[in-house]
Amino acid sequence: MERLNKYLAHAGIGSRRHCETLIQSGRVKVNGRVVNLLGSKIDPESHKVSVDDTPIKTEKAVYWVVNKPTGVLCTNHDPSGRPLAKDLIPHVEQRVYTVGRLDESSEGLLLMTNDGDLAHKLMHPKFEIEKTYVVLVAGKPSLQDLERLTEGVWIAEGKVAAKKVKRMKPVGEATQLRIVLSEGKNREIRRMLAKLGHKVLKLKRIGLGPIQLDKLPRGKSRKLSLPELNDLKKLVQSRVKRVAQDADANHA
Repeated sequence: MERLNKYLAHAGIGSRRHCETLIQSGRVKVNGRVVNLLGSKIDPESHKVSVDDTPIKTEKAVYWVVNKPTGVLCTNHDPSGRPLAKDLIPHVEQRVYTVGRLDESSEGLLLMTNDGDLAHKLMHPKFEIEKTYVVLVAGKPSLQDLERLTEGVWIAEGKVAAKKVKRMKPVGEATQLRIVLSEGKNREIRRMLAKLGHKVLKLKRIGLGPIQLDKLPRGKSRKLSLPELNDLKKLVQSRVKRVAQDADANHA
């Protein structure tokens, strides 16, 4: 038996949280009957599951690394018809979605998958999966500016901080920085640097946990290798274990 929300996530419907919302909304049926209780379990071999009366078929889990160019959106639909990240992998038959997002003006590493469970854990801030960026900023940030980024900067949602910041090299009147985040609010790096008076001129994600963009050309994609996938899953499992241990310690 398998939890219904996990089954739906593995089928590429979305994250577990999204699947839980579908279940609670009464949009999921098992053998023709609405099931709206979280924690419900099914037998994938014998039960027929549908969402909005559309039968769900489990898909083979796939994992693709994409080098997103600027001007491409990390959404599965855009009313204005702008290019989408999924358009970069037309050869992938499965319905995949991006793990986290890069805004339209940013470029670099995207992980695209139909493994909703893994995607959810990679995105959840409590598991602190590191994302690495190379950022070109206007001006020459001082050492104090860099320290403020790691100490924390206040934005609308509260105080946010980079995990690591390193000044790489000057580029004319601009400066290239390497910034590591362990969470990712909307346009977080741009907003943090704007607070310090430095406009982001270019932002590129080059790493997600152990996964590196390396020399993948802009606009191209590649399958995640088995060693990379194993390393990624090991990292996630270690973070899940640590969060559980911390929770146990707090309740002791």
